[in-house]
Amino acid sequence: MENEDKELVKEYISGNEIAFNKLVNKYQSRIYWHARKMMGNHEDADEITQEVLIILYQKLHTFNFNSSLFTWIYKIISRRSINLINKKKIKNFFSLSDGNMEIKENYDLIKNIDDKEKLRKLDSIMQTLPARQREVFLLRNYEELSYEEISKITGKSVGGLKANYFHALNKVLEKFKNEE
Repeated sequence: MENEDKELVKEYISGNEIAFNKLVNKYQSRIYWHARKMMGNHEDADEITQEVLIILYQKLHTFNFNSSLFTWIYKIISRRSINLINKKKIKNFFSLSDGNMEIKENYDLIKNIDDKEKLRKLDSIMQTLPARQREVFLLRNYEELSYEEISKITGKSVGGLKANYFHALNKVLEKFKNEE
C-alpha cells in the first residue's frame, strides 16, 4: 500500500492530476470519519475534510516519505480538528462571558457497545473529553492504531499517550456508569 501511495504522490508531483484524484478516492472517507469522530458532527467534519484535501493538493509536493502517507494525513486531520475545537472553545467562552463497567487491561469499549443509544451516548461523552485525550482514544479504539503509530501521528511520547488514553478511558467509563 505504501508503494502504491509513493507512486501516486510521485505521479502527482510530476503533474498527473489523475494520481491526486486516486489518492482522494482512497483517503477521503477515512479523512471524513476521523474528523467526524474528533468533532462529533457532520458540518465540522465536512469542513475539516475539505481543508485537509486542499492542504494535500497544495502541500503534497513537500511530503518526504519519512512516514507513511496515512500517518502524514492523520497528523493534518488531527491538527485541524484540534485547532477547530480550540477556536470553538474560545468562541463559546466569549459568548458565554457576554451573556457497572470495570477498567481492564486492553479493554475494548467500542467493540462491546452494540446498542445504538449507547453509541450515541459514547459520541456525546467523547465531545466532553479534552482534545488530546479524545484524539488518542479515537485512534486507539476506532482506528485500532498502536501507541507507536499514534506517536508518529501526534509527535507525542508513547508514555504521554498512554497517560492520555488512561485518563480518557476513566472519564468515559465513569460517565457511562453515572448515566446508567
